[in-house]
Amino acid sequence: MEAPTPQRYTVLVVDDNPQLTKLMAMGLPDFGDFDVVTADDGIEGLIKCAELQPACMVLDVMMPGLDGYQLVRALRGDPVTAHIPLILLTAKVQEKDQYIGLASGADQYLCKPVLPSELSRAISAALHISAAERERKQVALAEEAFDDPGKR
Repeated sequence: MEAPTPQRYTVLVVDDNPQLTKLMAMGLPDFGDFDVVTADDGIEGLIKCAELQPACMVLDVMMPGLDGYQLVRALRGDPVTAHIPLILLTAKVQEKDQYIGLASGADQYLCKPVLPSELSRAISAALHISAAERERKQVALAEEAFDDPGKR
């Protein structure tokens, strides 16, 4: 009897840096059962997401057209894509930027540069976040902002 084939996950990487998307497309499969598809900007990412329904998305923040924060909010606002795990991977390293990303609905916020093994672990973790956990996290962030108006 043959061993079962491991499940493969489609990861949509949305970043306007072609060298980075190429590196991720080549490197991520070495660290997990990932098939990587890329998009060059937020609009293309939104379109490809609707077509592919990926298992997870990795998004840059600073992109032309639709930035990563806007893309996260658009995806979370659509019942068809609201369940997709979203990871922001960005050069924006300020605490306020991270708060904005997570408050927008991202499951994780990682700063560039990131090791492929670290990104792979983040994707694997994001794949196992339940809708209830995601909602609890959003409520906690909203309560934190309410308690600390400087976060808003």
